[in-house]
Amino acid sequence: MSVSALSNPRALGGVSGLLQVVSLLGLVLLLLKAAQLYLRRQWLLKALQQFPSPPSHWLYGHMQEFQEETELRPLLKRVEKYPSACVRWLWGTKALVLIYDPDYMKVVLGRSDPKSHDAYRLLIPWIGNGLLLLEGQTWFQHRRMLTPAFHYDILKPYVGLMADSVRVMLDKWEELVSSDSHLEVLGHVSLMTLDTIMKCAFSHQGSIQTDRNIQSYIQAIRDLSNLIISRIRNAFHQNDIIYRLTPEGRWSHRACQLAHQHTDEVIKRRKAHLQKEGELEKVRSKRHLDFLDILLFARMENGSSLSDTDLRAEVDTFMFEGHDTTASGISWTLYALASHPEHQQRCREEIQSLLGDGASITWDHLDKMPYTTMCIKEALRLYPPVPFVSREMSKPITFPDGRSLPAGILLSLSFYALHHNPKVWPKPEVFDPSRFAPGSARHSHAFLPFSGGSRNCIGKQFAMNEMKVAVALTLLRFELAPDPSRVPVPIPRLVLKSQNGIHLQLRKLL
Repeated sequence: MSVSALSNPRALGGVSGLLQVVSLLGLVLLLLKAAQLYLRRQWLLKALQQFPSPPSHWLYGHMQEFQEETELRPLLKRVEKYPSACVRWLWGTKALVLIYDPDYMKVVLGRSDPKSHDAYRLLIPWIGNGLLLLEGQTWFQHRRMLTPAFHYDILKPYVGLMADSVRVMLDKWEELVSSDSHLEVLGHVSLMTLDTIMKCAFSHQGSIQTDRNIQSYIQAIRDLSNLIISRIRNAFHQNDIIYRLTPEGRWSHRACQLAHQHTDEVIKRRKAHLQKEGELEKVRSKRHLDFLDILLFARMENGSSLSDTDLRAEVDTFMFEGHDTTASGISWTLYALASHPEHQQRCREEIQSLLGDGASITWDHLDKMPYTTMCIKEALRLYPPVPFVSREMSKPITFPDGRSLPAGILLSLSFYALHHNPKVWPKPEVFDPSRFAPGSARHSHAFLPFSGGSRNCIGKQFAMNEMKVAVALTLLRFELAPDPSRVPVPIPRLVLKSQNGIHLQLRKLL
């Protein structure tokens, strides 16, 4: 009986009919999606027609042009060929406009367009919705809340803490170069800047540079930076569910967990310290609070406006931004000075006349090293720590040359291309600190190592102070030279890194 039921032609016909309906429905949905993608591409082609670019493939765009690790070379070729801006197709239905002209930068940074959702949302699992990713009124409230953490009275005593962290690193270098003068500096500098941010912003006691466990956090940050850039450029990894199933997605999840373990422990330790008898009142009586204390007090005194999730997002954001960008700036500055010994020596003489043996460096010293500051700025021009930021046009925009774009277009503000634009900076590849001599004239938006406009880097003064302290104390201890066998190759990640590290030769000064 059951056999005859299974073989019933009506039952088989019903199944076959259902399969046909499902297949037809799938085909219709596929055709609708294809039509949607086609219309999207046609809209983009029309919207971007005023902005030329090299020929692109209809499916994978300019992927071949930018697939190499040396992708900054084709970018700079574009800067020379296409004035002010050009189009980069990521794939057939996604394109952005690269801009590298100061007038264009001024127009965009003077507006309040949101950051590109497609790109920046990929950061949320890692750093949450902190100051970097927030928009609108919530961003304004958080910015206003955190600005006092960078008041001059707060920054002044940090100089001593910065110097302590730098000296720990330099002591380690002395031991290492006694057996081998070659050193990859970026890893060491990253550890030092993380140590600094832990002491200054998060009230950490002692040095983390001798803590082997901290290496897992730094490696997690390195992995996440690479994975996010890779994901942005992969059309098949845009969907969160699909991405989680890939090896890269699982790797990213593990790295996020490691990063969060570190920041959770930092918050937990500080909360425990404030709960000790008398500590809360002692901290509350301070005229200005440190970064983490501002967040914790906001949580305690007005919990509804700052959740635990908000608090960790701000800690994750500043833990990353406060050490990784500065480490890039310091390391590339040391490389630039190593490659130009005449400028290195002039900086050293200036610092020696100011600090002697460097036993003490204070806030008041930082404004008395003009040539060293010029060299740091020129290094930041050549190697901007944040090579680009993105915006999504919330309304149409018209540029000074008359070209325009509709709402919905993505812009990539390439600070690296701006700083290497020969129309803005003559002989842009030449290291020339005199560009930043007192009184020298330049466009207000020609030099943007800390971005610009209302969303510029909140910690830019902190970062400049740390770079001055690190460069000054390093030059008092060591003579730097490049390693000719390992010339660094800049690559644009969330922060400007080197494909093969930043290797220097160090000679201890007597």
